[in-house]
Amino acid sequence: MIFSKVLSLNDIKKESFVIENIRWDIDPKDLMEPRRIITEEGIKAKEPIKGYVFYIDTMDKKPILFLMRHTAADYAETLAQIDEIPQDLLLEAIEENKSKAYFSMYPINKRVEEWLKKELGVL
Repeated sequence: MIFSKVLSLNDIKKESFVIENIRWDIDPKDLMEPRRIITEEGIKAKEPIKGYVFYIDTMDKKPILFLMRHTAADYAETLAQIDEIPQDLLLEAIEENKSKAYFSMYPINKRVEEWLKKELGVL
């Protein structure tokens, strides 16, 4: 693990490399799918995914927003837990993305993305 503890929103704000490498276009399911698929032409490798991905976890009673680090070598770890986000935003994203649930993980929606970008100072 790069960091010795699970980071907070304030910790992430200080990590420009993390902020610059957030993948807003990736869902949790994209990270978990096989990296190679069988096609008519044979085995095809998918493009590696690397960067930082926000997702909502619902394993506990209340939804929690996390940031995951994912490497091109398919190593992933939870990097941060964002407790400051309003629960109603998370619940809205879960409802909007209930068809995209993957092992109790949900992608964020545009409203959560906008909230995060504002908090992180991303233009």
